[in-house]
Amino acid sequence: MCGEPRREHAGRTVTLVGWAARRRDHGGLVFVDLRDRTGITQLVVNPERAPEAAALAGEIRNEFVLQASGELVARSAETVNPKMPTGAVELALDDLTIVSRSTPLPFQLDEENVDETLRLRYRWLDLRRDKLQRNIRLRAQMVGIIRRHMEAAGFLDIQTPILYKSTPEGARDFVVPSRLHKGRFFALPQSPQTLKQLTMIAGFDRYYQIAICFRDEDLRADRVQELTQLDVEMSFPDREVLFRLMEEMFAAIWRECLEVEISTPWPRMTFAEADRRFGSDKPDTRFGLELEDATELTRGSEFGVFAGADAVRFLRVPRTYSRAELGALEALAKERGAKGLAYVVRDESGELRSPIAKFLSEQELDALAPAPGETLLFAADMWETTSRVLGHLRLHLGRELGLIDDTAFTFLWVTDFPMFEWDDDEERWTAVHHPFTRPTDEWRERFDDDPRHALAYAYDIIVNGNELGGGSFRIHESDIQARVFDLIALTQEQQRSQFGFLLDALAMGAPPHGGIALGIDRMTMVLAGEPNLRDVIAFPKNQAGLDPMSGAPSEITPAQLDELGLTVVAPEEPV
Repeated sequence: MCGEPRREHAGRTVTLVGWAARRRDHGGLVFVDLRDRTGITQLVVNPERAPEAAALAGEIRNEFVLQASGELVARSAETVNPKMPTGAVELALDDLTIVSRSTPLPFQLDEENVDETLRLRYRWLDLRRDKLQRNIRLRAQMVGIIRRHMEAAGFLDIQTPILYKSTPEGARDFVVPSRLHKGRFFALPQSPQTLKQLTMIAGFDRYYQIAICFRDEDLRADRVQELTQLDVEMSFPDREVLFRLMEEMFAAIWRECLEVEISTPWPRMTFAEADRRFGSDKPDTRFGLELEDATELTRGSEFGVFAGADAVRFLRVPRTYSRAELGALEALAKERGAKGLAYVVRDESGELRSPIAKFLSEQELDALAPAPGETLLFAADMWETTSRVLGHLRLHLGRELGLIDDTAFTFLWVTDFPMFEWDDDEERWTAVHHPFTRPTDEWRERFDDDPRHALAYAYDIIVNGNELGGGSFRIHESDIQARVFDLIALTQEQQRSQFGFLLDALAMGAPPHGGIALGIDRMTMVLAGEPNLRDVIAFPKNQAGLDPMSGAPSEITPAQLDELGLTVVAPEEPV
């Protein structure tokens, strides 16, 4: 391979194949950098040694596919290239073949800031770039480690269907019409959730799968509609065993892929603590700047906004801000639902600058204790809103103030999530994780009496503020599962039509079971240090859910529509 020749191979006759990454004509000698997925070797075409090869070398352009044979020759000390693993040798050509030619390129592989749509349109070319080659290799290496780790722990790789049943799981389903059963539809699975539960009920006590999942939702830099996850389930689960299994697997991945040692066991934090300290259920613990609570302190405050708020919380920022800078921070806060952003600035001389200071008593100011050179940023609102606003500001300020060590990896378990949340639009309770999640032991008999405070046996893996995976223990009793369905307002008819098979299975000797699912795409993104999920997927869709390369999704013929029993309703013309 092109990345393999070393000084000790000098004198060997070899044949290399690959792409021409660069050609340089030095008035007689022609140098070509030949590239494959392993690296680059420099070819030297000398007309005195190989006149036919030299004549052909003049035709070479970038991305031509070449086959080159010759002798590996050690470079002289002054021409060694220490930046290349193969830089101590070069291939002196005897024979050269142009295997395949390339049309003019839409962009050069070393070109910076190429438009993403153009890159995706020519994805096969984009994938030849060093960064994407590295990312895809890293992903493959990681998946190989995962498979070895899971199989060594006794887990079976069991494949579940892609054509399945539409069930409510949080996002919209992608649906597939049935030709044989017109008017009926399969759904592409958002996850193999019920299927992996059925493998436990079937007696396969340890299951895993690298599963493709589909969710028809709006896209972001860290979200795609077609995702890959490591899916894990075990019978008679022990949380300590599962946590240790995951920690050891991540440690192996980071060690083998990055040569980074991760300390285990990881710290643990309940959802309530994460929300209280960081305003997030996926806290970035590489830096401090934790939220502080002034609710009780300001309950009797003369500042009415504080006195009447459900919660008053603040960030203690180790720098002072101008009025214009505070205005920019307030705009960020309003993007997350804040009505405003109160502040107290104490400059280096100790003087206070704040429009609310006159409403705060000496006792309140003494308790808040802003130090010289500090700014206090306040959110006063419902508790959930203060978390959302200040959690977002905390991350922004962490980056802006250079508090985050980009070379560090902080792993964390977040546990004891709320079991339900109220949906104002649908006016009903919905499951936070999914409706198959088990309540904690203390809530098992009364979760439906007080759903707002009920806790689930659920947990997430957080790395540097990224949720890389989540799981739970499942409900294995059909009566408890039916109570959850009742609470989230599924009628008896809906329960039978959507989940009757699961309820029947749970009633036929279901073992306790639980597991976890990890996002392969997002794990690779964190491993590779990439901000964009699409750069760790070989053939992704763009942010509009389109494939600029193939043109998918595309129209189908009237004959296909008729065969499927479908009629397409034309979209309304904009007024």
